[in-house]
Amino acid sequence: MNNFLELKNTTIGYANPLVSEINSSLELGEVCLLMGSNGIGKTTLIKSILGQKKLINGEISINGKSIQKLDSKEIASQIAIVFSKAAIPDNYTVTDLISLGKYIHYPYYFKLKESDKQEISDIINKLNLSEYQNKKLTELSDGNLQKAFIGRALAQNSPFIILDEPTTHLDEENKLMILSLLRNLAKSENKLILFSSHDWRLAKEFSDKIWWIKDQKLISGVSEEVILNNAELIHPKLLEFNPDFHPPEIIAPKLEKEMMFSYLQKNFSSDLSKVRLTFKDTIWEVNLENFYDQCHSLPEIKQRLETLIKSNDLN
Repeated sequence: MNNFLELKNTTIGYANPLVSEINSSLELGEVCLLMGSNGIGKTTLIKSILGQKKLINGEISINGKSIQKLDSKEIASQIAIVFSKAAIPDNYTVTDLISLGKYIHYPYYFKLKESDKQEISDIINKLNLSEYQNKKLTELSDGNLQKAFIGRALAQNSPFIILDEPTTHLDEENKLMILSLLRNLAKSENKLILFSSHDWRLAKEFSDKIWWIKDQKLISGVSEEVILNNAELIHPKLLEFNPDFHPPEIIAPKLEKEMMFSYLQKNFSSDLSKVRLTFKDTIWEVNLENFYDQCHSLPEIKQRLETLIKSNDLN
């Protein structure tokens, strides 16, 4: 299968590079998750693929043609874009919005053909939006509104769809609905889907590939292999935000240990390093030189430690 999107020795950025020497490619029918911290270059990469941002170096090609040589209409015929914060046109219905996708092919004043109207109707049915087709966009739930914007992208008939944070502001049920929809579209319509997301632990279940921007490089590959080869994705570093907190020795399974650290860090700005906490059969043992106690809950441990602090036993 030929690569539909290809980046060769590509460097993107502004005065200074954000991501350097990218060499990666994607095929039609694939779903790729783009991930990375805020400000690290995800949006710049998307703009570069869309031809909106000049490359510092290298080349990006779409369907075998350099993006630098395509005009805006040619790019729109190849790529549809869905933003997480799109403006909602006043008084537009679901059908009105999805119909807009057709106007990349016609002047704005052009009347849609019957075949276009039938295709729009088919898209509405495919997205399970039939009962909302005449509803104003302002009356839709967040999930259905996002589906309507995806419908507009489908109406473009572009083989490649880019979505910038499509699950932002959605609840868990709607996130799963949108991600399932994107994967089904890729497979049933043979479309390339590239989407960015902060919910990567959820999103990875629906992606074939991962593009991860880290340390000014793009790490790319099969989703499971990228995760397996990068330990911090499997075991993310525990956030330490309290510089005055010195934790006790915590002997417990990984999850219980992390939860204990989290709880104590939020409640103490003290040196607890002389204390040892041991988790055994749902009970926490508290040890400090000549002190020993058993606790059945985190608030109970908090109370014991506060008592030890007040009595100066931790000094």
